[in-house]
Amino acid sequence: MKRIVTIQDISCIGKCSLTVALPIISAMGIETAIIPTAVLSTHTMFSDFTFKDLTDQIQPISDHWKKENFKFDAIYTGYLGSAEQTKLVCDFFDRYKTDDNIIFVDPAMADNGKLYPAFDNNFAKLMANVCAKADIIVPNLTEACLMTDTEYKTEYDEQYIFDILHKLTTMGAKKAAITGASYNGKYGIVGYDSEKNTTFSYFHKKLPTSYHGTGDVFSSVCVGALNNGLSLDKAIKIAADYTVECIRITAEEKGANAYGVNFELAIPYLLSLLENEK
Repeated sequence: MKRIVTIQDISCIGKCSLTVALPIISAMGIETAIIPTAVLSTHTMFSDFTFKDLTDQIQPISDHWKKENFKFDAIYTGYLGSAEQTKLVCDFFDRYKTDDNIIFVDPAMADNGKLYPAFDNNFAKLMANVCAKADIIVPNLTEACLMTDTEYKTEYDEQYIFDILHKLTTMGAKKAAITGASYNGKYGIVGYDSEKNTTFSYFHKKLPTSYHGTGDVFSSVCVGALNNGLSLDKAIKIAADYTVECIRITAEEKGANAYGVNFELAIPYLLSLLENEK
């Protein structure tokens, strides 16, 4: 049985980060170890949430695992809350990277042309260092622009995306995919494999609503699919289709709330997608 480790925060209520990654990847048949970087009472879309920083636990956990000689088929990182955490994660990569495993980074720090409130431009540079050590990165357009010092645009063409993808892989990542790309009336994901010098894309329907945590759903499915032996382009297709379905069924629910998408109800759909692609 394959084993991955995911390093990100956990919200006790609110469907994002570890509360999404753990059940989704486990449902896809992958043992899922975790390193929680912080514990929050709810995700940050709620007011007055509690927050317990667990930065000081990352190194001791890593040390213990090294002593026990644990190994991982993939290392997956999402939201990292501080500059210190980015450095600890880079160290974890150095200690646990092998010739056979995958480092997958979702550099969750910005959207819609702006950094999240807790971060500054220096953090974007530190996240670029994390991404440089990865095999696969999946930034949204804002994050990709920040890490490559590219002007963020809302109107652009295919070449604009391709240029950013080349910049991202020049930083060090072998493969990069930009989520939420939108041009020529199309919306979806565009990627580049620097080792094969090939591009790939998957465009899908954009629903007229959004929910917190859907990026975490997308990335978690990608990691699960890759560790089921699928190629990155197939993993992205499954992840996008599943995320859209999660949004659709949540939007149709009467009184849908801000907790996030009802991904649990769509897990049978996810497993059918996975089976069809194997």
